Amino acid sequence: MRVPKGVVLWALALGLGAAPLHAQGPEFSVGGGFDLPLGNFDDAAKTGYHGLAAVSYVPTGSPVGFQVDGDYGRFGDDTPADVNFQLIYGTANVVYKFKTSETSTFRPYLIGGGGVYNFKATGNDVLPGTESETKFGLNAGAGFDIKAGSAALFLEGRFHDVFISGSDLQYLPLTVGIRFGGH
Repeated sequence: MRVPKGVVLWALALGLGAAPLHAQGPEFSVGGGFDLPLGNFDDAAKTGYHGLAAVSYVPTGSPVGFQVDGDYGRFGDDTPADVNFQLIYGTANVVYKFKTSETSTFRPYLIGGGGVYNFKATGNDVLPGTESETKFGLNAGAGFDIKAGSAALFLEGRFHDVFISGSDLQYLPLTVGIRFGGH
């Protein structure tokens, strides 16, 4: 059976004009920064620090993607006692990347989701029998990437609200890091 040239040319034109069907690959991120305790947590803790590792995926042509991250954070006690507050957590998030021109190196985004947080007091002056707590929490924030070839530097601020007994544990980590991949 012979296919008319017009049909072949039409199919070829549709194929050339269509967006690629493959998706962008995952991005891997590492970063760190400082944590600002908020609310009642600010009465007990000093500014802390954290380290973050994340994997994100945003399909080509879509502004919405997903990110899973893990974080270790530590806050000092606001008293002379030898007590520190340790947070280890993992979150699953939706990422919304604002549309920018192809040539733009500045790429803003919004991020938010939920996770599981482990909170533990450490140090020589922690009361005996003090247990760690693992609770659920929510986070939301914004940031931007600055593309540099196949990598990107990023700056992000994210509000976290952990549902612990008593009043919620709230803090704001400010993160600077680097992302790789995504192509």
